[in-house]
Amino acid sequence: MARATSQQMPARQQGRRVDVDSLDSFDSLVDAGSGSMRGWLLQDLDLRDRTRQLLAMDPAGALLMGCQLEPDAVVHLRRGGALIFPNLPELPFDPYRGTLYSPEELYAGIEDAEYDETPDARIYAWSRTCSDELTYSIGRALHDHSIDQALDAALAAVRPIGVMGGHAIGRDEADYLGAVRLGHGLARAGLTVVTGGGPGAMEAANLGGYLSPYDDNVIAEAVQQLSAAPHFRPSVTAWARAAFSVRREWPDGGTSTGIPTWFYGHEPPNPFASAIAKYFQNSLREDTLLQHCTAGIVFLPGTAGTLQEIFQDACENYYATEATLAPMVLVDVQHWTADLPAWPLLSRLAESRPMQSAVHLVDSVDDAVALLAG
Repeated sequence: MARATSQQMPARQQGRRVDVDSLDSFDSLVDAGSGSMRGWLLQDLDLRDRTRQLLAMDPAGALLMGCQLEPDAVVHLRRGGALIFPNLPELPFDPYRGTLYSPEELYAGIEDAEYDETPDARIYAWSRTCSDELTYSIGRALHDHSIDQALDAALAAVRPIGVMGGHAIGRDEADYLGAVRLGHGLARAGLTVVTGGGPGAMEAANLGGYLSPYDDNVIAEAVQQLSAAPHFRPSVTAWARAAFSVRREWPDGGTSTGIPTWFYGHEPPNPFASAIAKYFQNSLREDTLLQHCTAGIVFLPGTAGTLQEIFQDACENYYATEATLAPMVLVDVQHWTADLPAWPLLSRLAESRPMQSAVHLVDSVDDAVALLAG
């Protein structure tokens, strides 16, 4: 899969497809004199007050997903050649949602109830117990397609920098503090931190992005407050409440993105990513995560999952042109040359290839920030 570039076509219009993702965009097209809906994708819109406009248009070639429509409009659209996907019954999520999740949405009720009662936990439970195979397959596919579109739109105008690392790092460990400093430095350099959206190093990097409007001296205080619940086990509830307590203490944080998955539903999404693109399909999520990090990826010490991401990213860079290369920065010389010696293989793979100039090994998060900020 080719890595996306910052020059890719806006999500609003892709080829012959026109994404109509709000009533305002629908009205602007109608006001501009559009008589045909060919190529339109209308998603999760309440169009019951737009029946008159719909009846006056040629709907051939339009696709409507999860929209609310009056009966007359449904008849007109179907007879005219539009394809309508209705809402699926008994789903604990909206398969046609037009935006990414917020931490508040996934953790709704966490201050007064246990994590098992939150939307995030209920959706994971559904994914493990749904007995209707057709609803299960269609619901997941439609949802992940919607998240894909929302993520494209969210990252189109920023410079996304990926941060990968171990999920098991506790909030009370030095490596966690280092990952917070990394995210903080990258965000203050004008980059948008993107992680796998889970706990450990991923949460730490998102926390650094969240704290980017604040000075460095806030970092240690926030991490100290979080260390009261260092891991999401034995209690996701206590772990999440500690995070939301930090968010209240330091409100109006910076933006960053998390891309977690319900495939690893035992690992909760961290509450410090301002936008959460949560997927059902992990393979789709992995490709999406790497593809969107056009400003490069920093790999903190990790194990099997991080190794997979290193060489998945290396494969893209190996076949990339100079115009589509993105930096790969491995942090911690001891870890990547001795403990898990990925660097010798990566550097050997890069020899005499355009990617040779894009792979780097540094010893500290400060070195990584200096390299990428420059």
